[in-house]
Amino acid sequence: MVNRSDTYLGGLGARMAIARNELGLSQARMAAELGMSQRAYQSYETGKRSMPVEALVDMHRQFGVDLNWILLGVEAVRPGHDLAALEGFETALDRHLSVTGIRLKSEKRGAIVARWYRSFLEGKEIPMDDVHTWIELLRE
Repeated sequence: MVNRSDTYLGGLGARMAIARNELGLSQARMAAELGMSQRAYQSYETGKRSMPVEALVDMHRQFGVDLNWILLGVEAVRPGHDLAALEGFETALDRHLSVTGIRLKSEKRGAIVARWYRSFLEGKEIPMDDVHTWIELLRE
């Protein structure tokens, strides 16, 4: 049986890694900016520990990181959303993972899909090269 806490922390960490990558920061730099050790920050991104609320708020204040997305991801697709675009992206992502032989845990795959879809809804086009970078950050 999968521990829900582990699954949630894995997804949370994956979304943190994607956000950090979008900011162009290394784990060491993000940790320093948040006033913590790289080892502690790395444990949050890998889903081994839960990041303190104060650090999440600091991340938001310093870098404008969307805490709603970091904490919750995309919870549900609501009526009026573009399901065809979402399905097309998921198909392309799964094809890439299959062709390259890369394995991702479902919560990490979900974090990638959630970030891409949120950007899509905001009218921001995410190049597939960026998605491939996210995959490399999160691969097992």
